Amino acid sequence: MSSDDPGLAIASRGLTKRFGRQVAVNGIDLAVPRGAVYGFLGPNGSGKTTTIRMLLGLIRPSAGRHELLGRHMPTGAGAVLPRVGSLVEGPAFHPYLSGGANLRRLDAADRTADPATAAHRIHAALERVGLQAAAGKRYRAYSLGMRQRLAIAAALLSPRELLILDEPTNGLDPQGTREVRSLITALAAEGATVMLSTHLLSEVEQICSHVGVMHLGRLVAQEPLAQLRADAVPRARVETTRADDAARVLRELGLEDIEVRAEEVSGVLGPLAPEKVITALVYEGVPVRGFGIVAPDLEDVFVSLTGEGFDVSG
Repeated sequence: MSSDDPGLAIASRGLTKRFGRQVAVNGIDLAVPRGAVYGFLGPNGSGKTTTIRMLLGLIRPSAGRHELLGRHMPTGAGAVLPRVGSLVEGPAFHPYLSGGANLRRLDAADRTADPATAAHRIHAALERVGLQAAAGKRYRAYSLGMRQRLAIAAALLSPRELLILDEPTNGLDPQGTREVRSLITALAAEGATVMLSTHLLSEVEQICSHVGVMHLGRLVAQEPLAQLRADAVPRARVETTRADDAARVLRELGLEDIEVRAEEVSGVLGPLAPEKVITALVYEGVPVRGFGIVAPDLEDVFVSLTGEGFDVSG
């Protein structure tokens, strides 16, 4: 990792966080390319939020180092954090102030912001997240989804080169979720890098260009989404009335991870040519009603990496 690497918006080496004897994040090496929408994916409790808090300087790592936008952290925090927008662990605002008044307070606290353009920036941020009509409403009366929108608006008060968003669609209805996804896509198209922490596969599939998968504090995969799909191992699927016999033949051929479901049997094909599977089944007298090669979907890929299921809704 080098501060003169122009290709990475976020880079870490051996980033680790311990809480007593518990290792929450275990030696991860992040590489988030500039201009990417990087899906930071994993089941709840896998270490995503702790990692983000370290990246932003909210907590100190137990070991390792990292950079944001080419600057070492935390020494470069003063120079780099004004170029970074974030949403971490849900928004925190003054409950008795309106949404607009909360943004005015945040903007006034930003030493890099020009007071002369504050009203324009606040209006534009509220408009972008669909909250302009509720700008005068007290924050305590906001729904969870509206609070998430206001937090995103706060992250957009000034132009940002990097956005780090922790579960930004939490609490949003389907329409609000679609709007946030559209917003993230638009921000990336304008040149921003977005790190999106989520447990929703649908968010990754629809808007992410790159992905990092966390499991039990470790980064178990990190690559472009297209490459992750290409690396998925195909399965041979056989429809037959003699499933047990078909499973035996597949095992003898060396297929792995055999699954038997009523009149369907499947297994990881490996290097074996598909026609050899059919030939072997017919030779053994196993009736083949259907045969196909099936590429695993994204859920299968992540379950294979972590051994856990994901929330695939969204």
